Amino acid sequence: CFLFKNNICFLCYRTVAAEVRKQISGQYSGSPQLLKNLNIVGNISHHTTVPLTEAVDPVDLEDYLVTHPLAMDSGPLRDLIEFPPDDIEVVYSPRDCRTLVSAVPEESEMDPHVRDCIRSYTEDWAIVIRKYHKLGTGFNPNTLDKQKERQKGLPKQVFESDEAPDGNSYQDEQDDLKRRSMSIDDTPRGSWACSIFDLKNSLPDALLPSLLDRTPNEEIDRQNDDQRKSNRHKELFALHPSPDEEEPIERLGVPDVPKEHFGQRLLVKCLSLKFEIEIEPIFASLALYDVKEKKKISENFYFDLNSEQMKGLLRPHVPPAAITTLARSAIFSITYPSQDVFLVIKLEKVLQQGDIGECAEPYMIFKEADATKNKEKLEKLKSQADQFCQRLGKYRMPFAWTAIHLMNIVSSAGSLERDSTEVEISTGERKGSWSERRNSSIVGRRSLERTTSGDDACNLTSFRPATLTVTNFFKQEGDRLSDEDLYKFLADMRRPSSVLRRLRPITAQLKIDISPAPENPHYCLTPELLQVKLYPDSRVRPTREILEFPARDVYVPNTTYR
Repeated sequence: CFLFKNNICFLCYRTVAAEVRKQISGQYSGSPQLLKNLNIVGNISHHTTVPLTEAVDPVDLEDYLVTHPLAMDSGPLRDLIEFPPDDIEVVYSPRDCRTLVSAVPEESEMDPHVRDCIRSYTEDWAIVIRKYHKLGTGFNPNTLDKQKERQKGLPKQVFESDEAPDGNSYQDEQDDLKRRSMSIDDTPRGSWACSIFDLKNSLPDALLPSLLDRTPNEEIDRQNDDQRKSNRHKELFALHPSPDEEEPIERLGVPDVPKEHFGQRLLVKCLSLKFEIEIEPIFASLALYDVKEKKKISENFYFDLNSEQMKGLLRPHVPPAAITTLARSAIFSITYPSQDVFLVIKLEKVLQQGDIGECAEPYMIFKEADATKNKEKLEKLKSQADQFCQRLGKYRMPFAWTAIHLMNIVSSAGSLERDSTEVEISTGERKGSWSERRNSSIVGRRSLERTTSGDDACNLTSFRPATLTVTNFFKQEGDRLSDEDLYKFLADMRRPSSVLRRLRPITAQLKIDISPAPENPHYCLTPELLQVKLYPDSRVRPTREILEFPARDVYVPNTTYR
């Protein structure tokens, strides 16, 4: 004995209690009351005593249901309580792969549990088809789209109670009553004259055809039935909206086959980048930002528009470029388009000694027209740039930046009658405001200062392609442009602000095309640099798909391996 309490051994106490229960059960086993409880209907003299100390095994419910089937009478409603054997059918659909090579790694060098997880991205879809799903209570055929489809072409019902009283009609009624009262006063008699006047001025009612003809009741019923069926909606009762339910019920529809999520897709082509002076290579990148959410909603897209002469300055440090790094067009995906989305362009240059302001000073002083007059100074700057490229060609430093209010460009391009639009964006003359100029052969300027609201105004799939020319950049202030400063500048770009007036502009010319992305673009690479199908030639300059960082959560299953 190991456990004691109040000098009593628990093991011994349990043994004594069991003996007491046996003794009591033996004394009262022949009691009439106990026998009555054990077997009320059976014969008392032939009963069997149930020991009170033994546990009774529970009933096996499944075994009982199998051995005791439900007694169902054969009748016309028997099918309602039976489960149809052909209700569920499982079919397997092959999974589509949009790339030429699967992104899933090889299974040879994997742990078994990792291999099972990876197979969830490659196995065929198992689709459960319910044949009698529409007969269940969880199926609701009256969806909102079907209701709108049914209501097309129906005449609008207008009732007298729905019509607002018109002041003109009320005045006409008063004038009519006045005329009638004047006519009644002229007649020698009162009410009889009034009725005679009304009869003389009223129009006769249309005669009812065959009113006094004898027609069988069956014929009348048939005519009424035909009139009810003429111009009758084929789903008359479905037009009535479903009543409000006391408790909301989740109605499960048949889901679509999962696929990779894409938002509204935008194709951006970078055509050229030119400065007043060309002394060193300049590198550029694009990214999307949402000012309202204060989030970067895409990864960076780096592109190189330098001439072969400028690229030659970095040849000792830069290995031969792969074809995947030569992309100059990108496809951006925007799941939640809004009026607060900006396309931010950042420029970098080769790292060199001195402050950023000193490095950018030549681009703000020298002009292309003065190249002959400042030839010696430009040659000196080229020599210094060559030395920095030889020594520090691997490293970069921030140089300048600018931004494009995307939705203003989209809305303006969509409102023009031309197939394409040429837009010039300047930040030099009026810092903080944007102006749009159509081609010089078209009259005047059009302001981009209008904004629209609502999701319909943020449609990126139907606007006309636009060619943008960005004429000025903001010089980089400090070693780094923080995200908080960038969001502040982007918010000020939508209205004239003193904050942007403090930034010094750098004259340049960046030309880009913006258009809705085609559904199946050729020569396209995924964010993992995998070739999308319809890639006929591997030597052609590709188009990059840019990975999106949605501003808010997107509730779709993750079905692709990244």
